[in-house]
Amino acid sequence: MATTLPRIQVTQTPELAAGLELAAKEWPGASRSELVARLAEAGSETLAAKRAARRAERRKVLEETRGKYAYPPGYLEELRKDWPE
Repeated sequence: MATTLPRIQVTQTPELAAGLELAAKEWPGASRSELVARLAEAGSETLAAKRAARRAERRKVLEETRGKYAYPPGYLEELRKDWPE
């Protein structure tokens, strides 16, 4: 199919071959190039979801620990005196 979008070449590693086999079962009748594109899109969605989950977990921990520790006045300034500029 003609396109003005950039194209890439992908080497079919054993891992990609296994992914294509699985993708062919998920999307029967799709061409191999379409399977690669769909796998890439699914992988992108998975990575985005994982990043969002990690970010939410970090925020949760920050909220749980907010205000839990009380430092004396001037604590950070004193600590930073030992840090190089």
